[in-house]
Amino acid sequence: MEKDFDNWNKRKKIIHSKSESKLYHTRELWWCSLGVNIGSEQDGSGEKHDRPVLILKGLSKHTCIILPLTSSTEKHKMRIPIGKVQNKEASVMISQIRVVDTKRLIYKIGFLDEDIFNKITKAIKELF
Repeated sequence: MEKDFDNWNKRKKIIHSKSESKLYHTRELWWCSLGVNIGSEQDGSGEKHDRPVLILKGLSKHTCIILPLTSSTEKHKMRIPIGKVQNKEASVMISQIRVVDTKRLIYKIGFLDEDIFNKITKAIKELF
């Protein structure tokens, strides 16, 4: 599949030029501008290359650790189901954990149940 890095690069420059950092909290679900990435790294989807994500941990007011979500029903030990997000069954992809600047966060869409969040953090600890 051909990836459109040029258009994403234009959009990324716009996101980078924004001065505001978003106020976020652990366990929140957000739409995030993940963009067009290399190889098997998780891309955003749609025209704007956005994807819902789970805020795993805050690092500062400017950066946080996120887990991208997928609506794929494919079973995999690195995908943990979290229930419905915006009327679609969703799973977090723990293999795609990454740090993002909060400028990439678009808007909050929900808050994850604490029991499910604890299951996710336990699975991540088992990876390392």
